[in-house]
Amino acid sequence: MQLRWSHTAILVRDMNEMVDFYTKVLGFDVTDRGQFPAPGAEDSEIVFLSQVDTDHHQIAFVDGLRDENPPNSVHHMAFRVNSLDDVKRMDARLEEDGRVPDRLPITHGNAWSIYFDDPEGNTIEVFSDSPWHVQQPQALSWDRDKSNDKILDETKRTFQSDPKFAAIEGYYGKRTEELKDR
Repeated sequence: MQLRWSHTAILVRDMNEMVDFYTKVLGFDVTDRGQFPAPGAEDSEIVFLSQVDTDHHQIAFVDGLRDENPPNSVHHMAFRVNSLDDVKRMDARLEEDGRVPDRLPITHGNAWSIYFDDPEGNTIEVFSDSPWHVQQPQALSWDRDKSNDKILDETKRTFQSDPKFAAIEGYYGKRTEELKDR
């Protein structure tokens, strides 16, 4: 199984300043935003940004970096795999290894993820895309022991009432058109 770099989530002190810099200076688009529980904060904002038509986000900013936090502001690093089976294989590999007892299976509607900390406490996400776009942020648990068909059906039923629920190809096609107009 090959892990492909996907995105980084960064804890920030000043959300407005960071969004302004990344959009106006670096040329990113805000693709979604909403409320998100962050370490040390009961209700923080998360903002997703991308410059490409193949990824919902390349960067996510999470409001939550405080002066007492260490200087490292990385919330998590994310790696994409080819399939839900690959996510399950990674989960099994982590379980077998034994150094990562706590693994969190999360579906965002647009992906199925396993979140875990490496031995030094850096959070890693390994995920596979779902066939749908769902407005973010979303975070619900999914059952790793169910069949892929059952997980797919449950994910669709859970998120299909979202007003922006659509086939992922439609979402990325729209992003391609938006980026052409630049």
